[in-house]
Order: sequence, then structure tokens, then C-alpha cells
Amino acid sequence: MMLQIPAKQAVANLDKLLNDVAQGQEIVIISSDGSAFKLMALSRVPQPVFGSARGLIQIKPDFDDPIDGFEEYMP
Repeated sequence: MMLQIPAKQAVANLDKLLNDVAQGQEIVIISSDGSAFKLMALSRVPQPVFGSARGLIQIKPDFDDPIDGFEEYMP
């Protein structure tokens, strides 16, 4: 069932409306000029899985060796 609510009422109850939308409720907000806007949840942002790239990145043994041609910048 879709809930239709006036804009002023939506502003006063925004936290509850956001929670309802997150639970799957469809809400349409009607402005004073008759325009209608559908409030909808976007997909959730995926959380990182720490350690998921283990073994995909390799650092070569000479990673921190001086670069040829940059001797004048070395301490």
C-alpha cells in the first residue's frame, strides 16, 4: 500500500518516514502546488571486507631501491 502525505506533515515526521521507507513502505509526498514526489530507499552502500584483497597485491623486493636519475634528490 502506498502512503500519500502532505509535504508539511512529511517534514514534521521525516525520521519516521525514512524508517518506514527502509522497511519497504512506499511513500508519496504531495506539495502544496499538487506536485508529487516518491520517497524511496537507495541500495545500501556495501561495507568493505577487510583482508579481501589478500594475495592480490605484491610488492617487489626492490620497491624502495633508489630510482636511476634521481640521485640529486637523495639525502
